[in-house]
This record gives sequence, C-alpha cells and structure tokens, in this order.
Amino acid sequence: MDCSLLRTLVRRYCAGEENWVDSRTIYVGHREPPPSAEAYIPQRYPDNRIVSSKYTFWNFIPKNLFEQFRRIANFYFLIIFLVQLIIDTPTSPVTSGLPLFFVITVTAIKQGYEDWLRHKADNAMNQCPVHFIQHGKLVRKQSRKLRVGDIVMVKEDETFPCDLIFLSSNRADGTCHVTTASLDGESSHKTHYAVQDTKGFHTEEEIGGLQATIECEQPQPDLYKFVGRINIYNDLNDPVVRPLGSENLLLRGATLKNTEKIFGVAIYTGMETKMALNYQSKSQKRSAVEKSMNVFLVVYLCILISKALINTVLKYVWQSAPFRDEPWYNQKTEAERQRNLFLRAFTDFLAFMVLFNYIIPVSMYVTVEMQKFLGSYFITWDEDMFDEETGEGPLVNTSDLNEELGQVEYVFTDKTGTLTENNMEFKECCVEGHVYVPHVICNGQVLPDSSGIEMIDSSPSGSGREREELFFRALCLCHTVQVKDDDDVDGPRKSPDSGKSCVYISSSPDEVALVEGVQRLGFTYLRLKDNYMELLNRESDIERFELLEVLSFDSVRRRMSVIVKSATGEIYLFCKGADSSIFPRVIEGKVEQIRARVERNAVEGLRTLCVAYKRLTPEEYEGVCRLLQAAKVALQDREKKLAEAYEQIERDLVLLGATAVEDRLQEKAADTIEALQKAGIKVWVLTGDKMETAAATCYACKLFRRNTQLLELTTKKMEEQSLHDVLFELSKTVLRHSGSLTRDPLSSLSADVQDYGLIIDGAALSMVMKPREEGSSSNYRELFLEICRNCSAVLCCRMAPLQKAQIVKLIKFSKEHPITLAIGDGANDVSMILEAHVGIGVIGKEGRQAARNSDYAIPKFKHLKKMLLVHGHFYYIRISELVQYFFYKNVCFIFPQFLYQFFCGFSQQTLYDTAYLTLYNITFTSLPILLYSLMEQHVSADALKRDPTLYRDIAKNALLRWRVFIYWTFLGVFDALVFFFGAYFMFENTTVASNGQIFGNWSFGTLVFTVMVFTVTLKLALDTHYWTWVNHFVIWGSLLFYVVFSLLWGGILWPFLSYQRMYYVFLYMLSSGPAWLAILLLITVSLLPDVLKKVLCRQLWPTATERVQVQGHPGPSGEGWLAHGPGWSMDIQPSVH
Repeated sequence: MDCSLLRTLVRRYCAGEENWVDSRTIYVGHREPPPSAEAYIPQRYPDNRIVSSKYTFWNFIPKNLFEQFRRIANFYFLIIFLVQLIIDTPTSPVTSGLPLFFVITVTAIKQGYEDWLRHKADNAMNQCPVHFIQHGKLVRKQSRKLRVGDIVMVKEDETFPCDLIFLSSNRADGTCHVTTASLDGESSHKTHYAVQDTKGFHTEEEIGGLQATIECEQPQPDLYKFVGRINIYNDLNDPVVRPLGSENLLLRGATLKNTEKIFGVAIYTGMETKMALNYQSKSQKRSAVEKSMNVFLVVYLCILISKALINTVLKYVWQSAPFRDEPWYNQKTEAERQRNLFLRAFTDFLAFMVLFNYIIPVSMYVTVEMQKFLGSYFITWDEDMFDEETGEGPLVNTSDLNEELGQVEYVFTDKTGTLTENNMEFKECCVEGHVYVPHVICNGQVLPDSSGIEMIDSSPSGSGREREELFFRALCLCHTVQVKDDDDVDGPRKSPDSGKSCVYISSSPDEVALVEGVQRLGFTYLRLKDNYMELLNRESDIERFELLEVLSFDSVRRRMSVIVKSATGEIYLFCKGADSSIFPRVIEGKVEQIRARVERNAVEGLRTLCVAYKRLTPEEYEGVCRLLQAAKVALQDREKKLAEAYEQIERDLVLLGATAVEDRLQEKAADTIEALQKAGIKVWVLTGDKMETAAATCYACKLFRRNTQLLELTTKKMEEQSLHDVLFELSKTVLRHSGSLTRDPLSSLSADVQDYGLIIDGAALSMVMKPREEGSSSNYRELFLEICRNCSAVLCCRMAPLQKAQIVKLIKFSKEHPITLAIGDGANDVSMILEAHVGIGVIGKEGRQAARNSDYAIPKFKHLKKMLLVHGHFYYIRISELVQYFFYKNVCFIFPQFLYQFFCGFSQQTLYDTAYLTLYNITFTSLPILLYSLMEQHVSADALKRDPTLYRDIAKNALLRWRVFIYWTFLGVFDALVFFFGAYFMFENTTVASNGQIFGNWSFGTLVFTVMVFTVTLKLALDTHYWTWVNHFVIWGSLLFYVVFSLLWGGILWPFLSYQRMYYVFLYMLSSGPAWLAILLLITVSLLPDVLKKVLCRQLWPTATERVQVQGHPGPSGEGWLAHGPGWSMDIQPSVH
C-alpha cells in the first residue's frame, strides 16, 4: 500500500503525469476504495468558506493604501507631500497633505464600508446549518465546515451549500427540479438526474454504505459545462463506470423545488464552486471621457514643470545682479555659500513644483467617482424604464461608463428576444408537401378541427399518412420540454382539448411552441416517467416510447436528436434543427418542396425548423451506444469527442417536414431603431437566424426601408463569384453615391439619396476575417469596412456567438475607433456584450446571463431610446462640464501665484494663506460643481426624446475636444490676469484703510482669492440652465461659507482663532471702499468675455440644442440668462405637443 502511494506520488510530481493537473479524485463519504483499486490518496481541498470580501482587519490599511497610490494623481500628491517634508518649501506640508488625506480617507471609508457589508453577507452564508451523513446518521453542522467528499442532504426550497453530484432523491425516477435564479436569473424549473446506479438509495444507511470514487475536471467557471465519471464498487469485481455531466451536477446557489429531499456528494467547495469562480469581475472598461481626462492631466503636468523651470531659471538670472542674491539684511552663512549650485537649483525647482502643484486637481477624481456613483441611481429610479408586465426595472452593473451612453456611434443588436418578444406561436407545419395550420384559438375558444391545406399532392398516400404521423410523433418526442407537476397530469387525457391544463416548461420558447402546436394538431405530449415518454395520439390512446439517448442541442451543430424505442421494439432517431444543418444530412424525402416552403416562410419572417428521422437496427444502436459511451466517459476533450460522435450518428436521414413559428416584434422596436438612426447611430442586427427570416424582421422594424437597396455578401453569392470580385463590385456600387452619405448620416433617411443595406452571413464573414496569405495583395477587411461605413444598416445572419464578438471587435478597432454598444438577451450574446465599449443586457426569457455580464440591463429594447438619447446625453454634458471646469478653476487659482513670483524676486513666497490653499478645492468650490454634474438639464428630457438629432451635438466627444479644452484654459488664464493685475493696479499707490494703512501682501492675496472664489462660482451659475432650490442653496451657500470662514479664520468671529498672519486681514480689506469696488469690477470683467462669446455664438452660429433651448424652458426658472435672442428666435417653429 505504501509503495503504491509512493509510486503514484513520484509519477505525479516527477514524471509529469498529464492528467493529474486536469482532474481530481473524490472519495464519496471519505470511504476508501477496495484494496484492488488505485491507492487511496487523501487530497487537500479548501473548506466551504465563501470569501467575497477584499480585505481583512489586518491587511485593510496597507492593501487599501497600495491600491489608492497606484492612481497617478494620488501618487503625484504623495511625492509632493514628501518633498514638502524633506526640503524647505514655501508652503506648509499641510496644504497638500490635508487634501490628499481627505481624498484617501473618503475613498477608504467608502471601500471599507462596502467590504464590511461583504464580510457580513459571507458570515451569514458560512454559518448557515447543513445536514450531512456521518456513519449512516444525519448530522448538522455549519456550512463552512463542509469538506469535499461529504454526503449532504438538502430539503425542498433549500439552496445547495456547495457543488454536489446528485446521488438520489425521494422520487422513484431519480430526478429533481431546480431553479438557478440566483446564478443566471432563469426562474424556470430545470430537471436534474441522479446517477443511474445510486438513485434507488433513499435512506441515510443505504447512502452511507455507498463505496465509490468520482473523477472529474478541476474547478472552472462555466456554469453549463461539467465533465466527470463515477466508479461504483458493488463487490470485488471491476467497478461500474458511469459518465457524469452537467445534468448530474447541482450548483451552489441553486434552489431545490418540487422535490422533498435529495442526497448529493460535495465535489467543489468554498471558493472552488462555480458560483464563487463567477464572482471574478469582468475586464475593466474605460470611458472616452476618462481617457481625455488623463491626457489633459499630462498636459497640465507639462505646464507645471515648464512653470517651475521658467521660475528657477529667472530666479538665478535675477540673482546674478550684485546685492540681489545677498541683500544687507539677509547675509548667508558660510555653509550656504559653499553649497553646490546644481543642488541649490534642483531644490529651488522642487520648491516651485510644490508652489504650483495645485494646478493638478487631486479632488477631481473623487468628484468624478461620486458623480458617476450617485448619477447611476437616476437610471435605476427612472419609472419610464420600469416594465409593469415583468415587474423588472433597469439595473446598473457598473457606473464607470455612464457618459459613454452619450457617445455611442454603433449599436449591435441581437434579433430573437431583443428586437422580438421571444414569445413563439406555432403557425404551420409542412409534411411531405402538405401544409397543416393548427386550429386557431380565438378569444379563448378553440375553433373546430385543423385545416390541412394541400399544396403539391392531391391527398396523402398510405406511406404519406405514415410519414405524417411519424412527423407529429417526432415533434412530440424530440425536445427537452418538462411538464409542470399538476394534479390532473397523471390521469390519461380523454381528448387533445383537455391538454390545455397541461403546462409545459422549457429553457427554449421554440420547443414549447412546437409541443403546444402539435397538441392542437391532435398529438399531446404527456410526460417523461421512468425514462419513458408518453404521448396521447389522435385516437386518444397513450403511446409509450423508451428514451434511450438525447443528443442535446448546441449552437455550433444547430440541431438536436433523440433516440427512442417504440412499444413494438422499433428504434428511431428523430432529429430537428436549422435547415442549413439538416438538409446536407438528408438522403431521402421531398427535399425541394419542403425547401421551397421553408424559404417562403422565412421571407414572411417566420422561424423555421426541419425534422428528419432514421430507423436504427439493434446492431446499429449497439454501435451508437458504444460510440457515445466512449465519448461520454472521456475526461479530456469530452465535448470534441461528443461532437465527432454526433456527427457520425446524425447522417443518412429521411426528411419528414418543417415547422414555422412566429416571433412577434417587441413593442416600439421600430420606433426605437428609427430614433437611433436619426441620432446618427448606425444599427447592425447580428442573429443566428436564416437570412430571409432576419431580413423580414429588419423590414418590419424599419432597419431597412422600402427604398433601401440591399447588397448581399453571402455564401450563395460567392458560389457564383469569388469573394474578391463580390467585394469589389459592392464597393464600386456604394462608393458611387458615398459623397453625401458619408458627410451626413441623416441623408440615409431622406428619399432622394440612395440608401444601402448590407446582408452578410457567418460563412462569408469567416472568409473576410481569414488572415490573408503571404503575397496576396488584397486586404479584405479594409474593403469590407469601407462598404459597411457607407451602408445605413447592416444585417449579419447565421452568426455563431464568437462571430458576433468578432464583428464588434472589427468595428471597435477600425481607424475611426467609434464607440460601440452591444445589446442582447441570451447566453449567445455574452461575448459581444463583453467586447463592446458598452454592453446592455435585456432581462428576457432566455435567462439572465446577458444581464449578469452586461454593464447595464433593461427590461425591453424600447428602453434603449431613453437610455441613450436622454440619460446618455445628460451624463455626457454633465461630466464634460465637470472635467473642464475643474481644470479652469485650478488655472484661475495657480496662475496668479505664478505671476506673483515676478514681484517677489522669485523667492517662492505664497500669494494665498495656507488655509485658503488647502480648502479651495475641498470646500469652497467643490459642492456647486458636484450638484451641477448631478442635476443639470440644458434641455428638457421630453425635448431630447422628441428630437433625436440633438444627440449629434455631443457626438465624437464634442465637449472634450482640444478646441474646447484650450478655450477653457485660456479663459482661466485671462481671468487670472484680470484678478492679479486688476488688484495690482488698483492698489499700486493707494492708502486704503481708514487709519491710513496700506494693503500688505496678505491683504492683496486675500483680495485676489475673494474675487477668484466669487468668479468661478458665478461662472458655474451662468452655465446652469436647470435651477432648483438645491442649486441655489449650494451655490449661494458656498459663497456664504467662504465669507464666514474668512471671518472666523481672521479671529473676528472667534477671537481664540487669532491666527497671526491673517489676524483681522479680511475685515481690513472689507473696510475699504476701493476693495468693494475692485471685487465687483473684477468679477464683472472676468465673466464678460464668456458671456459675450455665448451671446455671439448663439446669435450667429446656434447649435440644434441652443435652438431648442430658445423654444422651451426645461427648469422651474427657465433656461437661464439667455432666453429669446431677437435675431433668431422666430426661425424655429414651435413643436406640436
């Protein structure tokens, strides 16, 4: 025993045995296998503790500080603070230390509180009681003490404490029902199956005596994939080996339903459960505004360094004149004279850096974070985006991308469930050339029998009749539909009509529609019991088929099959799937008639599926079993082996017929797409459906119009011409008319300009995307992109999930780098949602995977209109003003300090008092801009919805372009010049106070600072269009706070605060008439250019937004200081409400 243990360990760790890394062995109930089996090696696995928190009590401070100082602005201020501590600098270390401390503390408190909540939730989860079996008895212990290999009992409505392999339940058929709402949001009941050989163990003693080992893959996050096998040792013979798949796995977080109790063995615990592995956050997306902000910061850093360099050089130039470096009243010591010149210059450079460092706004990051976090609640609170029918509202999964919603240039949307309702209705089926329309339900009444419309044959022959019944049986058997437990389900039904009480559940709405449709044609699926599928035929007889195998559906194969055995012993394989995956595998049947019908239905926008079958002899079935068993028990590449097995089994089929199901358009989908196109956004539809079906939907939702010329880049087209020829022909066609189209995307909506729509399929896309061979001169991608740019709408059909992401990536990294948005509702849309700049999930019927992986989730596609045109517009306007305003007010703040150096011999003397330096960005000017960036509405929400073209005014980061940034910077420089030289010239030779005292440098600095605080606050007041009592309170309150603080700090209101430098300075300043005049005059002169610029621009070159502002008043107090300009207020007709 010991030797075998040693041998195994040596083989695993030294010889590099391949499988040990990829799989794990679990001993069920910690019972050792028989001696003849492989050596028993107890392995160490983590306990069942869930840790979603980021910090512990001990590591919170170091870890949080490390994370915060990774931010460039925080790290920069830390360096400045350390420089102030080390060398003799003009300002106190407090001036940069306090704002930095404030920013770091606020962020740490927020993150600490969030983490404390996570700790609380973890403790509640880790301490909940769990029942498990020990020595054949039921024992209770805390969830965190659970170990891999423990056998657990879970009762109805309890959640599974870890990932379990399902061993048995109280049901005789060994099934249980589960809801996974907390994992993927799907509320439908899913059926899971116990291991065949253990499903009969119902008592604690029986299950406690089980001797088995499980081999399975190492933990991985895919919720829908699991590969393993179980070895059951009944006696000393070889063990029974059974495959384990996702249908045997019960996941942590899922809830047991409609089943009294189950037993399962723990295979993944704690942080190795699939739920915990899915905690990991998605890759960080950064908005265009954040990138602009960082570029502007670098520019200001360069300005800061150049200011410090200029001052350092000028200081030494100025000091080179005799007696200036060493005046008679300030003799140097010998040590100072001997000091290295270079070192002195470097110290002076650092001192100037410290003096001017406030030009970099450290508090901007905190304000931006607070604005994004608080602003995201406006989406959540929006009642217009609440869906009464589902009781769902919008969700915000990340607030970092709010403003990106106002910059979208391309929208990529899924079709099924996003543009359509995913509410399927069975329309017709075609069998052997005969079309059957099921009897229609009208106002709850079933109209009499079904009508068979003969299409090709005059009447079905004997074999035709047999094929017809075979087709209906295939629809009744080839699916994964469950029947919801109901009292009357068990009893035989007397007629198909009684089937109305039967409730079908499935993860796919198509399957339910087909089963309900065939029920109306006389065949009712009753249930799956003890592995037998029961159905009620037209003669009201119950037929039983043994379910032998299910070849489940996947999006690559695009089909599914079942193998069943009839009561007479015949074995059938029934297969249903997309026409493109069925027709190539068919060798018999009326292919042409059925294909014609399928294409006709697709043109009408119906979803079509084809049905085929083949009979299997017992020998063939044995071969199929062996093939499937070998693939199912493989631990390596199981999916690939299964796909190869399915490929061999699903061939040489006989075509039976086809079905057509209608999926209605969502309410206001067409209106939303039209509004997005008017806003200058290009809409692409990416779907897995047939080209004809998808094209019909695109016409219905106004993506394509009657005058749209459709261009095809499809496999069918490329059978006639080469890809190279097709692409060049298309580019010639679109570029002929591209002049006007490229200039103005709106022109695609006017009738006089040729409008193009492109249709491409998955196969053609993969040829376009294929890396070109060496020596080939053509670059197909560029050509394809050029064609797409000149088309008003693009439809991509027959797309695999990965191809959807490829298309998004292709556009995202094209030379214009447009902002992309992807919207979808199913698991197949997750890859494109994660790829796009902004991902939006529709909370639909295909579960919530899309909503879970998205940045935002909305209940219906129609809500996208308000989300982009209103919320996105407001978010972008607000944050761009916030960023520009922060840089502006810091230029106003620091430029006078730079000018002051020319008047103090470059001695690094500060212009402002320490308290003013410290509090300027933290308190005096911070709240008004935060409130503005949360509440500003430059036009009303109704106007933005009514006129989508206003979205174009802010497109392509319009408010954060270099032109606008330079304007704000120069405005700041101009204002700073006015503050400084205005105050300087007014008091150059004046005695000001009543006692004849002249202004000192602190009085001068306080005057400049007072004018500055009032100017930058009033500048914001002028920019505000939407006034509420909160704005009034914050703007005027900030100014009042500044005055009160100055009186306090000068020891006027609070004598104990007799700070020596500023003692009574503020009051002295206010006691002089010229100072009052200077304050009023300088504020007016500073604000004048901005007011003039706005008036002139509005009069001469008004934007669409400014025209709308003239028509209506969004806020309670109207639009503000510019109401109706005399020259152009009459140009616009008021819109009709």
